[in-house]
Formats: sequence, C-alpha cells, structure tokens
Amino acid sequence: MVQWRRVFAIIAVKALKAVRSVESVAELLAARSEMSGSVGFVPTMGALHAGHMSLIRQAHEENDQVIVSIFVNPTQFLPGEDFERYPRKEQADRLLCKSAGCDLLFLPPIEAIYGADEPVVKAPAVSGYILEGHERPGHFDGVLTVVLKLLGLTRPTRAYFGKKDAQQLILIRQMADRFFLPTEIIAAETLRQKDGLALSSRNEYLSDTQRTEALKISQSLFEASRLIKQGRSESAAIEAAMRQVLAPLAIDYVAITDRALRPIDAIVKGESLILVAARVGGVRLIDNMWV
Repeated sequence: MVQWRRVFAIIAVKALKAVRSVESVAELLAARSEMSGSVGFVPTMGALHAGHMSLIRQAHEENDQVIVSIFVNPTQFLPGEDFERYPRKEQADRLLCKSAGCDLLFLPPIEAIYGADEPVVKAPAVSGYILEGHERPGHFDGVLTVVLKLLGLTRPTRAYFGKKDAQQLILIRQMADRFFLPTEIIAAETLRQKDGLALSSRNEYLSDTQRTEALKISQSLFEASRLIKQGRSESAAIEAAMRQVLAPLAIDYVAITDRALRPIDAIVKGESLILVAARVGGVRLIDNMWV
C-alpha cells in the first residue's frame, strides 16, 4: 500500500497542477489498476472553502489516494442562473487542494465532459422534482448526469458529498444504489461559520448587510432545534416558527420530511429532515438540519 502511494504520487505530482483531459485520468487509472489501495473522490465546482477542505481531509484520512475534481457543470444551471458569474478561483483552489491532501486534481473543460447528442440521466419523477427540483426544474438531471460521468471516470472506492445539499446527497445515493455503482457514497457534516451561516461558495455574492440577513436561515433551523429539544414535534408548528424567524426574506420553501424527502406531520428523531431555501437580495441560499 505504501509503495502504491509512492508510485501514484510520483505520477500525479505534475498532473496536480493541471490535469484537464479524460485521457490523463485514464492513464493514471491504468497505472493504479496494477496496485492495491482505496481512492476517495471529492467532486466540486471550485471556489473552495473550509467545507470542501473538510471533505478532502476526510477523504485523505479514509483512503490511500484522493482525487478532487473542479468543474462548474453547465447542465445543472437553469437559464438566467449564475453559471457565467459562478466564482472561479483555480489558482487558489489548487493550493488548497494540495494542503488538504489531494493527490490528483482534475480540471476538465466542458468539451471533455460533454459532447454532441449526449445521453442524460433523469432525476426521479417525484423526489427529483420537489423542493430544489421544483424551484429549479431539470437541475438534478444535470447533477446526476455529471456525477455519474465523474464516478465512471475516476472509479473511486468512496465519494464524498456534504449534507448541506441534502436533496442532492439523497438522490446521488439513490442513483448509486439503483445503478449498482460500486462506489460508497459518504455524507459529511455541514460546516458553519461561528455565527451559524452554512459555508457556501455563493456566500461570496452577499454584501455585509445581506450576510447579516442571511443569518435568518440558520437561525430558523436553530429555532426548530430548540422547539424539538423542548418536546415539540408537530411539523406545522415548527414550520410556522421557522417562517417567523425567516421574515422578511423571500422564502422558496420550508419543508419537514423523512429521509426519503416525503412530507411528514411530525418529527421522528433520527429519521427526519428540515429543509429551507430563501433569497437574500438576488442570492438564493439553502440550508437544512438532519434531525
């Protein structure tokens, strides 16, 4: 296993600076196939923050090698969304990946991932078109398509996703299960700043005033947690209290569901989710709590 790490590191050291082609990854995988050891994969869209670093470090601790991809996936953005202005910080991201224990960084151009007359993965007709899927119809088709492509390309032992994108995580797990993929999907806890704001690349869009307003999102979840600790479990009462905290933000949804995203009338500890999406100015943010 030590020998495997040494050989892969020698191959990957230069490629870590800029591995952009599918062929380059395939060559590394071919070299890896003759050796033993586990591979952790962390797919990202870049503009890395402490939440991403936590995923990479966890992958580093639990695997012999770590692959990170940075790809702003056009198929998961709807017309009029922020694809063109989504934060891109390649140089800074490279340094962060190296410091967190990344062995191979994959930065493909769009044409390396997508071609003409593409097959697509369709999100589930129900769970893929509620909540985020309702607000952003077709979004999860793009997410699942690119994740399937990246898993097929990197063939990792484990792939790491944050719990902050709860619906995405659930749908990716379902895809891996129903498509009989060999990769284990690992869920990592949401990281927050000291004041409670969940880490997100889109936080960069917020002005100082908007950032203060954005705290209402996490505060609404903390209020839900407080009520649950007091013994309250009724979904309607908890949702009403959350909406009071969120006011006057533009709320896309507040939802209380089971772990399959089905609405529930009452919280069941260890089996429930509370999800919220709201807009702060022109910035749309999501957050959740796994109860």
